[in-house]
Amino acid sequence: MDGTKTPRITPPVLILLGPPGAGKGTQARKLQNTFGLVQLSTGDLLRAAAIAGTKAGQEAEAVMQAGGLVSDEIVIDILRDRLAEPDTCAGVILDGFPRTTVQAKALDDLLEETGQKIDAAISLEVDDDAMVARVSGRYTCVACGEGYHDIFKQPSVKGVCDKCGGTEMKRRADDNAETVGDRLAAYHAQTAPVINYYSMKGALQKVPAMGSIDKIADALQNVVESAIA
Repeated sequence: MDGTKTPRITPPVLILLGPPGAGKGTQARKLQNTFGLVQLSTGDLLRAAAIAGTKAGQEAEAVMQAGGLVSDEIVIDILRDRLAEPDTCAGVILDGFPRTTVQAKALDDLLEETGQKIDAAISLEVDDDAMVARVSGRYTCVACGEGYHDIFKQPSVKGVCDKCGGTEMKRRADDNAETVGDRLAAYHAQTAPVINYYSMKGALQKVPAMGSIDKIADALQNVVESAIA
């Protein structure tokens, strides 16, 4: 044995867990840029599949137009199609899925089909009281979706998006203290079993997420480097 590591033959799969406002989208985009990972969020997957007109996409669109919740089976089918696309060969980071242990087990089964597994489930750890203040101050660029915050991340030029130059910003109607508190409580109740699931599998990594965006990004980068090596 010369200690040489065997090159991996399957793309890495990472999961980013965290409550509303923890910065999952921002950090996922940073990881995408740094490692070439493809960020896959459930909402984007559903919309793209519906536009593409795939079988699963058509099923999802029918459910959404009827005001229902898309089933786990349909989401898994859409994710299977997406993971088969060439741009995922460098690996993916899942944002917003799985949310339940049923979904986590279904994801394991899906990855087993191609000999893949979850390399790391990364939980962004937050302080709930501080999160209320954080979420209440956030807003996004209408044109490109880039996120900003009254305190933590303002554009270089007030009112002008750093990414695309757009000048129209929007805030979510439910980004207020009471609603955010309720969403945090719901997240913890729903996601605690998922965190425990990945902890039992030895895949869970916790990253403190109350510091600066760059500090959190550095911590995440270290975790990801270790996970995909």
